[in-house]
Amino acid sequence: MTLRERLHHQLHVGSWPNGKLTGLNILVVWTILAALGVGIIATEPIIRVPYQREILLAEFVFGMIFLIEYVARVYAAPEREGKGSDWGKRWRFMISPIGLIDLLVVVVSLAPFFVANAAVLRVIRLLRIVSILKFSRFSAAMREIAGALKERSYDLLVCATLAFVLVLLGAAGLYWIEGSIQPKAFGSIPRALWWAVITLTTVGYGDVYPVTTAGRLIGMLVAIGGVLLVALPTGIVAAAFSDAMQRRREAMKRALEEIETKTDL
Repeated sequence: MTLRERLHHQLHVGSWPNGKLTGLNILVVWTILAALGVGIIATEPIIRVPYQREILLAEFVFGMIFLIEYVARVYAAPEREGKGSDWGKRWRFMISPIGLIDLLVVVVSLAPFFVANAAVLRVIRLLRIVSILKFSRFSAAMREIAGALKERSYDLLVCATLAFVLVLLGAAGLYWIEGSIQPKAFGSIPRALWWAVITLTTVGYGDVYPVTTAGRLIGMLVAIGGVLLVALPTGIVAAAFSDAMQRRREAMKRALEEIETKTDL
């Protein structure tokens, strides 16, 4: 294989027949995680100030690695199947979603040298990991889980509708009972919706709460309803995951049986 063919397999094909990532893509994943870790640590002033030179040097190294990877992907793009000239295929890769993500990661990696407080931008590197994982078995598993959730979409929609109705009824009840007592918190239904949402989700920040007996009774009902409603989608999602994994195991079992049958013949 030529150098361009090897780069194409390592970077564009991205995985072996068994679904495992190629060595170069594994290296890229670890580089992204290391770069993300440095970016997170760099937001802490106690570390950033005394080690500013080392952090900038690390960012420069990461930026160069991502730039070399991007150039390698552009160089190997002509090996992809399909019609078109070499530069035509390179251009199609550059304007593709994955190509744009690669370019964005390079820009973000070099941003600290041109833009102040660019730490938040470094989180965009996570998109690069997502684009790499699409090559692996992770992508197939996610498709199966997404299909299972799609089958349960009606059940989840019913749960979401019940939650919306309960939130709206709770907000309307508090507006009616305590709107005049606490106008800042419950002076309108939109204002009361904040309390209803945090109560239904059992978060309960405590910044807004009813003070009357009737208001507390409504709060109790919304909180209990929230606990019950949280349990419903959790069970639905768990069942969807279980079904997806079961189908995958059965498919693998059938594939192995077919291989054994062909071997016997």
